[in-house]
Amino acid sequence: MWRRDSDGDPEILLVHPGGPFWAGKNDHAWSIPKGEFVPDQEAPAITARREFAEEMGSELPRDGDLIALPVVKASGKHIYPFLIRGDFDPATLLSNSTVIEWPPRSGKQLSIPEVDAAAWVRLDEAERYLHKGQAKVAELVRGVLLDSGSEVFDDLA
Repeated sequence: MWRRDSDGDPEILLVHPGGPFWAGKNDHAWSIPKGEFVPDQEAPAITARREFAEEMGSELPRDGDLIALPVVKASGKHIYPFLIRGDFDPATLLSNSTVIEWPPRSGKQLSIPEVDAAAWVRLDEAERYLHKGQAKVAELVRGVLLDSGSEVFDDLA
């Protein structure tokens, strides 16, 4: 999701993973809202909408089209990023939870929120916060927003 700040500069919505491993980490610790899907069972756009709702506690805007960005390969995974203009109040974050083993190899189970924070980050600063494998997503968003010939730019400028 993206929007323009009060100065007209683009920002993207990032989320911080929950749990003790990520606690207190900021640089290269944030992510785009995302989740896993099985390509032959669900379309990527449907997964994107479902996962956003699960992680954020709010739905993506229904009045805008999800713009598919090129697939990004990171840590052996394929990320299918989408772009949509919208607004989200980070104070309303209501993430679903997951269970992890913590400490590792302890046999103890700990319930944690999938994400514990959301924030709007200026696009030109996003690479600092995004997991290194997702830095390409910021480049792709920048490319779409700067493409003066695209209908996205025309609609949103």
